[in-house]
Amino acid sequence: MSQSLDEVYKKLELLQADLEDLRNTYKGVSKHYAEALNSLKELTLQSSEAAKRSARSAEQSRIAASNAMNAAKDASRNPAFLMVVELSVRASVSAAVAAIEAAAAAAAAAAAAALAVSQHAEDSLLKASTEAAAASRMAADSAAEAVKLSNEAREIGELIKKES
Repeated sequence: MSQSLDEVYKKLELLQADLEDLRNTYKGVSKHYAEALNSLKELTLQSSEAAKRSARSAEQSRIAASNAMNAAKDASRNPAFLMVVELSVRASVSAAVAAIEAAAAAAAAAAAAALAVSQHAEDSLLKASTEAAAASRMAADSAAEAVKLSNEAREIGELIKKES
């Protein structure tokens, strides 16, 4: 009887050791999961911020394209300012390219935020992802407007060259 009781105690000790190992493993996994989740949240917030900044950049590029187009239009009234018109057209094209690049950056950042949400749906992540998507749309709109203005400036430049 005492020998079988000793075996039971040994098995009980092994089970307790296994249970302790499982607890330690769970604590480690839980800690790593919490760290990963915090990193994911930070990535999402940073992606959202990047998308918003890219949208602001695209909007500034749109404004630059508009100003360049207006300069080309104003300078086109005087044939002596042909060089100003040409430079304004180039500035408008460069601003449009910058707006397109900013819109692409906003889209990439919004995609990163959306990916983070898909990995772990959480309200704060969803809000950041939604804001990033909205910023991406605004950047795309600004880029489209900048391209339109750039095309108008180019048309003015071509018209002036034909008249000269």
